[in-house]
Amino acid sequence: MTLTCVAGLGVSGTAVARLLAERGERVVVVESTEGERQLAAATELARVGAETRFGEPALPEGATRVVTTGWAPHHPLIAAALRAGVEVVGEVELAWRLRPEQAAPWLALTGTNGKTTAVRMLTSILLAAGRKAVAVGNVGVPVVQAVAEPYDVLAVELSSFQLHWSSTLAPHAAAVLNVAPDHLDWHGSMEEYAAAKGRIFERAGTVIYNADDPEATRLAAPYPRVVGFTLRVPRSGQIGVVEDLLVDRAFVADPVEAAEELATLDDVRPFAPHNVANALAAAALARSLGVPSEAVRQGLRDFVPDPHRLAHVDRIGEVDYIDDSKATNPHAAAAALASYPSVVWVAGGLLKGADVDELVREAAPRLRGAVLLGADRARIAEAIARHAPNVPVVDIPDRDTGAMERVVTEAARLASPGDTVLLSPAGASLDMFANYPARGEAFARAVRELRARREHER
Repeated sequence: MTLTCVAGLGVSGTAVARLLAERGERVVVVESTEGERQLAAATELARVGAETRFGEPALPEGATRVVTTGWAPHHPLIAAALRAGVEVVGEVELAWRLRPEQAAPWLALTGTNGKTTAVRMLTSILLAAGRKAVAVGNVGVPVVQAVAEPYDVLAVELSSFQLHWSSTLAPHAAAVLNVAPDHLDWHGSMEEYAAAKGRIFERAGTVIYNADDPEATRLAAPYPRVVGFTLRVPRSGQIGVVEDLLVDRAFVADPVEAAEELATLDDVRPFAPHNVANALAAAALARSLGVPSEAVRQGLRDFVPDPHRLAHVDRIGEVDYIDDSKATNPHAAAAALASYPSVVWVAGGLLKGADVDELVREAAPRLRGAVLLGADRARIAEAIARHAPNVPVVDIPDRDTGAMERVVTEAARLASPGDTVLLSPAGASLDMFANYPARGEAFARAVRELRARREHER
């Protein structure tokens, strides 16, 4: 009997182990953390015959395959498997291989930023078209669970980690939203990171790319069946924007002479240029499957954004407070900063080796002040000193639970009527918070406390 080693007891790893054990395969799960959740998962898996080994992960003797849910190639277990000639695949790749006959088509997308928003927009459009659809992959339910269900179509969000370990995926259509430096510690270089993103196109029926993004455009260039999306007026074979309309000149009978209105800018919520790009990508993927324009419009109207993505927290004294805690890299923060004309910027965290000079240089004309917190705040302060030396900067060295209250108090002091106080950190949250939602919730809580103080003072 073959032996599959499953790396990790997360949601996807547990789903993989359960599925393979129920199929009669011998499964050993390796997990370094022996917490309450992990122990409960191990007990559940033992009931279907899967073994769990806690402690320092090691390749089980006799393993013929490793299924990873995102472990890097340099992880000791993965490296040992590769040296031994043991096949390493990701959960997504395994799901693709285990699809039943007449399986639902996949509409897949990736990008440095916007993936979850775009895939949820796509799912909303598909549901509006009457298709039984679900968001899977890097969001929603594990793909190995979804492929066995009777869906009409799967909307698949793929990270660079998942794509690295995928080799045979052939989605009906695939989109790259954007590519900017991120996760370089995992991939080793920008070239390797971009190459992982580009794997989504290798066997796709239709290649959909952001024509405004140079790296996405480069990745799409070798393929014959391509559709670009753009914030500009679309050329033949593209989807884009004409005045206040989202317009299709790709999936129409005559792309040279004809165009079809899909929606208006007012249908995109929250409105921001990068969100319009997300909507265009989602529309292109849906249109590749024959979804009518009315469903695109209705799906965008029905879409409810996830928390911490340009979420409007409050308006106090003619100043708006926006939670964009999901902006965990400079590319995401740049998109948020470009959405507001006059900003007091709340930033900082773990930059993961990313450079912030270009971000600050581009945002400088919009900055009215900055409040910086977190481990790498000094690097952001140095960039502001170089590119926006007249912008006042407040440094918050505190790392305790009250830090965000001080951040919001200082941001409110710097803001004038008409300004936007924008939490768009450009860095990861783990230096101070459990995750980016916890950071966003701390910001929103501090804004509510600011309102309460202002009302008490009146």
